[in-house]
Amino acid sequence: MAFTALAAGVSGLQAFTEGVGVIADNITNVNTIGYKESRSRFSTLVTETSARASYSPGGVRAFAETLVSKQGLLQPSNSPTDLAIDGAGFFVVRNADSAESTDGELNFTRAGAFTQDDEGFFRNTAGLFLLGWKLDAAGNPPANQQSTSILEPINIKNLNGISEATSNVVMRINLQASTALNATYNTTTPGDLASGAETADFETNIQIFDSMGREHTVVVGAVKTAANTWNYEYYFDDPTALVAADHPDGLIGSGQLVFNTDGSVNIGSSSLTDTLTGGAVTLPGGNLTFNYSTTTAEAVDVDNGSLVIDFGTDGQTDGWSQFETSSSLISSSVNGASFDSVNGISIDNDGIISALFNNGLAKKAFQLPVALFNNPDGLQRRQGNAYGVSDNSGEVTYQKAGFAGAGGVAPNALEQSTVDLANEFSELIKVQRAFSASTRIITTADQILEELVRI
Repeated sequence: MAFTALAAGVSGLQAFTEGVGVIADNITNVNTIGYKESRSRFSTLVTETSARASYSPGGVRAFAETLVSKQGLLQPSNSPTDLAIDGAGFFVVRNADSAESTDGELNFTRAGAFTQDDEGFFRNTAGLFLLGWKLDAAGNPPANQQSTSILEPINIKNLNGISEATSNVVMRINLQASTALNATYNTTTPGDLASGAETADFETNIQIFDSMGREHTVVVGAVKTAANTWNYEYYFDDPTALVAADHPDGLIGSGQLVFNTDGSVNIGSSSLTDTLTGGAVTLPGGNLTFNYSTTTAEAVDVDNGSLVIDFGTDGQTDGWSQFETSSSLISSSVNGASFDSVNGISIDNDGIISALFNNGLAKKAFQLPVALFNNPDGLQRRQGNAYGVSDNSGEVTYQKAGFAGAGGVAPNALEQSTVDLANEFSELIKVQRAFSASTRIITTADQILEELVRI
């Protein structure tokens, strides 16, 4: 019996030594961003015996449990690259030697103190690369968001000096209802406004960009040709910017707009013809196409143009309308731009990272996925305050911030450590006392064995 009691005492020393180590780890990480406290849990070691009259001591065993799912306090920060997650989920990072490497292990962390390295990549204090979804020109993430192959290291510096071709034009225009009819405009063969043969009843212009970032002026002209009916043309202010054979006088599109008696636009009765193809463009949502010229003095070859012309909602006045007020451009929205050098970033609660440029423009570049697990407390700890997938955690799923149970991204904030110093010191006293008591078991068993030897 003395031998088994001695073994029980030794198991206590081992278990409580591990307990002290867990507490020490907590205390030393009290200021570590995103650190999740661990707890020692003890379990009995029982040696079964068939004799009811005797008792065989077993001992104790220590288990470390990390409370990964516990939310830490969010503290404001002055750095735009300091991030936190308010709610469930983790940032996705890669432990690799370089940003181009795909061999590194995918890790998950709540430590959001990210900074840019000398190449512009976002890394936290442990050197882990922050990964995200690259957004397309419309600001949308990839369709298959559960694939790890679409996750890219985030680097805003790569956007220096880029350009984005205009692809969508939205205008709110009112045409004066009492405008006199134009009896001379050729509705069968449009182009009189582009050529200057006719004077428009209303004319305005918009600025668009080609794939190289060059700016062009597109003129929009309209004439009233019948009751509640207007013919219109879209043409370039500088016809030489386009292939002359495809676009006489710079004309890229023409058509007819019909309005209802309440002043709203009737999309179903309206039309738009593509000058390049000669075909009808589907309204709404169809593309108007045109060919840029390469014979200009600059000798610049660019992608062909494509515009979606938005006249507004059918039966509504949120686009083009016809009321008695003077014809005027109320508002316009045209995408595309020639960006300058990146001078900063902006991150919103949806985890969308936008590059800010010197010319005042902004471009959505990446979106941060939020990684979710069925049992986050089952994740395995990794170097650098990160975690890896385990059998106990379940498989990872990637969600947009704020969707399907994922927490929101809190920019300009850091999640503090969940360690409570007062609680840790009280636990340290308890474990130290338990360790001391286990040593008394060993010394007492030693005395018993010594007495047995003397018999």
